[in-house]
Amino acid sequence: MVTTTATSLFFPAGFSFPTSSKTSMMLGGGSDKLGASGIKSKPTSSGGLQVKVNVQDNPKINGTMVTLKNEDEDETPLPPLRNFINQLPDMLIDPFVQEELIFSQNFSIRSYEIGPDQTASIETLMNLLQETALNHVRNIGLLNDGFGSTPEMSRRNLIWVVTRMQVLVDRYPSWGDVVLVDSWVSASGKNGMRRDWLVRDSKTGETLTRATSIWVMMNKQTRKLSKMPEEVRREIEPQFIDCAPILNEDSRKLPKLNDNTLDYVRTGLSPGWNDLDANQHVNNVKYVGWILESAPVSIWESHELSGMTLEYKRECGRHSMLQSLTAVSGDITGDLLDAFRVECQHLLRLESGSMVMRGRTEWKPNMPITWGAWV
Repeated sequence: MVTTTATSLFFPAGFSFPTSSKTSMMLGGGSDKLGASGIKSKPTSSGGLQVKVNVQDNPKINGTMVTLKNEDEDETPLPPLRNFINQLPDMLIDPFVQEELIFSQNFSIRSYEIGPDQTASIETLMNLLQETALNHVRNIGLLNDGFGSTPEMSRRNLIWVVTRMQVLVDRYPSWGDVVLVDSWVSASGKNGMRRDWLVRDSKTGETLTRATSIWVMMNKQTRKLSKMPEEVRREIEPQFIDCAPILNEDSRKLPKLNDNTLDYVRTGLSPGWNDLDANQHVNNVKYVGWILESAPVSIWESHELSGMTLEYKRECGRHSMLQSLTAVSGDITGDLLDAFRVECQHLLRLESGSMVMRGRTEWKPNMPITWGAWV
């Protein structure tokens, strides 16, 4: 149950973070404009991006104001605290402030997270989005014994599942790059929640990836979808931001592939023990890897994945056997290098025929690779 984006999508014209008259929050440095349109900021003296939110005037530890006295007995506030999980060394990151409604976290791209083109894989980016979301919930004190569940959700055996996700990749980071991931949540109808992400180069502020997703609740025992209880709503509503999605919805219908319309198929897929998360279901990032299993190697060699739209229909269990189907749109009977952009339709199904997930991916031609010396 997840969805991802189309390459032609940009920030909605009316997209902006909510503002407040109190103060502003640093969300990284570099650019005074993100994407083609949408979030606009004014540069600060340190080159950072300022977004208005409700925050405290001075940093606090466990709710207590922290100040530092100098020799003249003047009280000087300590610099903003880095309160994300798994801090990186000072030499690798820029300071930032994480406050009430927008959570920000830095990540360094590791050598084992890149592919043959020396850039991060799409699975790496998806894992960073998921990690940021969970740390956001933990940071605001709503992470209970469930994997991302609030205390009231845990009392009712409820967990979050993603039903739709759109992802747009402008540029993949490389090994050693530090990326800054911002994430926030909004209401989605009566029983859902929308979570958005913005991934930027921590050094330059360049926008790398934008993503939006829809989440609903499922009973952990019955595995059936559930309405949002009022007690849960009261827990999470104070964290909602009233703003448009970071990406316009890709409303094109996703076709259901079958044996007559597919071009490529990969069979015999099944989850391993390490593919399960703490809620005992297959991690949603694994589904992305599975649908790409049937994408032809010729596309991987000549193009890079630039956008995804995904719809998750059902979960699969530990002993499920799956098939990945792909159909390539357009005339690519010749050399794929001659195709400027390629679009693929995907279907992940159980061997019994039941649909697990369907999606659309968009691909743009690779930039020439300059191979460096490897030690």
